[in-house]
Amino acid sequence: MPGIINDLSVAGTLFLRATGRKLLSKSDPEPDLEKYFSGMQGLLDRAPEGLIQDYEWLDMPGNRPPWVASGTNLQAGDEVSCFMAGRVFASRPLDIWLSLALQVWFKVGDGEIFRGVQNSHSFTARENGALQFGNYFPNDWENLQGERQQDDKVYETSSGMSRILIIRWHESAIQSLREMLSHGDFDGHLKSEIARLEVGDTTPKGWSYLWNIGKSAIFHHQRSETADDCIHCQTQGDTGILQKNVDMILDENTEISWQWCVDQLPSTLREDTVPSHDYLSIAVEFDNGRDITYYWSSTLPVGTGYDCPLPNWQGKEYHVVIRSGKEGLGEWKDERRNLFDDYKEYMGEPPARVVSVWLIANSAFQRNKGDCKYANIVLHNKGTLRVL
Repeated sequence: MPGIINDLSVAGTLFLRATGRKLLSKSDPEPDLEKYFSGMQGLLDRAPEGLIQDYEWLDMPGNRPPWVASGTNLQAGDEVSCFMAGRVFASRPLDIWLSLALQVWFKVGDGEIFRGVQNSHSFTARENGALQFGNYFPNDWENLQGERQQDDKVYETSSGMSRILIIRWHESAIQSLREMLSHGDFDGHLKSEIARLEVGDTTPKGWSYLWNIGKSAIFHHQRSETADDCIHCQTQGDTGILQKNVDMILDENTEISWQWCVDQLPSTLREDTVPSHDYLSIAVEFDNGRDITYYWSSTLPVGTGYDCPLPNWQGKEYHVVIRSGKEGLGEWKDERRNLFDDYKEYMGEPPARVVSVWLIANSAFQRNKGDCKYANIVLHNKGTLRVL
């Protein structure tokens, strides 16, 4: 019963916020898909002859299960750019929707699934086959081939539409986009995709993104006032889990220490319900496939622990609040946790080993900004293992 009451309370708050934004005309308006089509089609019509091999428009309803085949059949080595507009709602009354970068995934033939980090994405086909697209939320991927964990009926609760422009180039994507930009742009779509390609992959060296949530541009290396090697996390309306593999025995002496500076929390509500589950954390994964994640809550008391409210993560991830409220935000804090004791207290009989360390950022539901820096992450037992 307490869980249901919390869910209803958060949903009520989100509903009032969404209603207030509408009344004050402060809501983020849904994209005008006809205007988007007209503007992007105008760019296609002005493109120099020989620049574009072919192009296609595809509309994908938000309640359509994966996978939706486009009419574009690729050959390995083809360079493609996809531009997307629209909105897919998890809940219209609560104004909960995911960015298309999170929602729309790609697949070529029988190859592995992938997504972009913004609402445009250029890539080189790695295999032959039809280019396909799939809605992600509220399901989750079972494997890299794009099978789903839940029944596809869960998509019936979603609404909205994605409109996708697929362009196959004769030459390299970035050269072709620059040439196309010289003849005009629409709402900065070409310029934004060129900038993304020029920046390249920002994934911190030695780390990788959890495959079923996908690569993002949330985390990047930088120097800080406390450490030469620091990972900066900046998130808004997106999500990502950065991982680094480790190997250490888990016993009574196993600890993790780190420094972090949380400048802004992505939630103003308790984070233990689905529509408010936005947070920043550091997590440790064990050899039984479970993880414990330590985070700074906006409202929940220190020491609060709970199983992840997201259906696809229940029984896998456990959340523990180690700081709460606004006091201390913007300051570097030193943390140290005994992993064996925490696992035993919150999750049961401890497993044998620690296998990876995660940095987690989620701001997909409320779409607020989150900002945090991590440094000096170390695992301790008989010796030490520096993670960052």
